[in-house]
Amino acid sequence: MSEMLALDGVEKGYNRGKPSEVIVLRGATLSVARGEVVALVAPSGAGKSTLLHIAGLLDVADSGTVRLDGRDMGGLSDKARTEARRRDVGFIYQFHHLLPEFSALENVVIPQLANGVAKPAAEARAMALLEKVGVGARAGHRPAALSGGEQQRVAFCRALANGPKLLLADEPTGNLDPGTSNQVFGVLMDLVRVTGLSALIATHNLELAARMDRVVRLTAGQVT
Repeated sequence: MSEMLALDGVEKGYNRGKPSEVIVLRGATLSVARGEVVALVAPSGAGKSTLLHIAGLLDVADSGTVRLDGRDMGGLSDKARTEARRRDVGFIYQFHHLLPEFSALENVVIPQLANGVAKPAAEARAMALLEKVGVGARAGHRPAALSGGEQQRVAFCRALANGPKLLLADEPTGNLDPGTSNQVFGVLMDLVRVTGLSALIATHNLELAARMDRVVRLTAGQVT
C-alpha cells in the first residue's frame, strides 16, 4: 500500500535558543498507508498533540518533511496549507467542540458550506452520516441536549463531512466513561472501515490501540 501520510525526521521545539527551550519532537518519523488505521500511544505531555498538529498542517515543523497523499507539504503558503487541510484532513479531539447554538445537523453542515458545498447537498450528506452513527433521530437537537457519546458521534460526522483522505484523532474517547468509550470507538472504527480512510489515532488506552492495524509509540520525541 502506498503512503497517505509520511513524516520524516520531524523536529519541533518551542522557545528555541532561550533558557526555557523545550524540544518536543526529535527526528520523529512515521507513515500511514492508504486505508490503514494506526494507533499512536504516548502518555500525556509526550508531544502527540504536537505531532498530530504537524501531520494535519495546523502547525509547521522546525525541520523534516511532511508528505500528504504523496505531496510534500513543505514550503506551501498559508492559503495552500489551509486548502489542503480543509480538503484532505479530518480532525477529532477529546472534547467534541461542537457549536452550542447550532443543531447536530447544522454542526455537520457548516464545514461543508465553508468548503463550497450547496446547502441541500450538505444537509443530505450530514443526515446520512448522522444516521450511520445512530444519531439521526437527534439531528435537530443542540449539543446540550445530547449525551456525551452522542456529542462525540456528531463530532465524528463533522470530521468526515468533507470526505477527507486522512483522519487524525487525539484521544477521541478520552472524555467518556469506559462503557461509552468502547461503544463510541466501535462506531468510529466502523466509519473508518466503511469509508476506506487512513487514520492516525492517538490514545493511551492500550485496549483500544490493539483494535487498530498497527501501534506506534512516541517516546522522548521519537516514534518507535
